[in-house]
Parts: sequence; structure tokens; C-alpha cells
Amino acid sequence: MPQDTANKNLYKHTQDAQTFLVTPTKGMAYIHGTATKRTVCIDNAQHPLIIDSGAHCSIVARNYLDSHFPNWENQLLPTKAKNFKNASGKMTSIGTIIKEIIIPHSQGNIRLNPDFAVLNDAHIQGFLLGTDYQRMYGIDIYNSKNRHITIGTNKEKGF
Repeated sequence: MPQDTANKNLYKHTQDAQTFLVTPTKGMAYIHGTATKRTVCIDNAQHPLIIDSGAHCSIVARNYLDSHFPNWENQLLPTKAKNFKNASGKMTSIGTIIKEIIIPHSQGNIRLNPDFAVLNDAHIQGFLLGTDYQRMYGIDIYNSKNRHITIGTNKEKGF
């Protein structure tokens, strides 16, 4: 939308956006938000995967790897980026790890091979898939009445 507010004709035919959910009590909309979270298979075990359209890269917390993947440090690759930021402040990367992810689906599973920045001070339980791999694999999140995710060119196969 153009940012020129001097031309008042731009806003002459404005209408309210239709809501898909029940309109919340004023000041309470935050309780309706949910994460786009899926259970995926990594190393033959189930793990949570958050698909975060606000994260520029994919990450995993060191403490999550410590508690779920023995000897994960043997798979650690060096990384150039050391400092990351979130709403709470800075986080420090100690390297990158590549994990094959299987997303289950009744019509055939999907395999992804993203690498994750391993962060010392992140506090997420599971893996977070950022926009780096969402764009690479063509992952789209639809937040209409029934939230679903599509991967690649098959927009009919929602997850």
C-alpha cells in the first residue's frame, strides 16, 4: 500500500477486514495466538518443530540437544555467525548441526534437510524452522479458518 498520506483519495473506499474467528474481548486478542507447531521425526524419534515466519534462521537450543541427542557435538559444524538476537536480547551460536526432518502426512511424508544454528542461551523445546528454509522449500502458512501449511508446489497437500 502506498505510504503517501497526502492523497486522501487513496483511502476513500476502505472496508473492514473480515474476521475468521470470534472477535475477542478488547485487549484480549493475544490469548488467541498460537504457534505453528508440528511433531516431526528426527533420528527415529518424535520432536516438536516450530515453523516461525518471524525468524530469519533455523535454530535449536544446546540444552535441547543435550537432553535428546547423545553425542550431538560430534555432528557440530563451524559457523561464521556468532551472535543472534531475539526479543529478550542476544544469543550466542556455537556452531551448526544438520538434521534430517520427516514431516508425516497420510498421502506421503516429506523429508527436509535443514541446518540449525545451535544456540547456547536459547530456551525453546524442540527445533525452530526459520524463513531461511521456509523460502528454500517453498513452505507457506495459511492462517485462515483452518490453519494449514503447504510445502513446495503441491498447494493441495496441507499439513
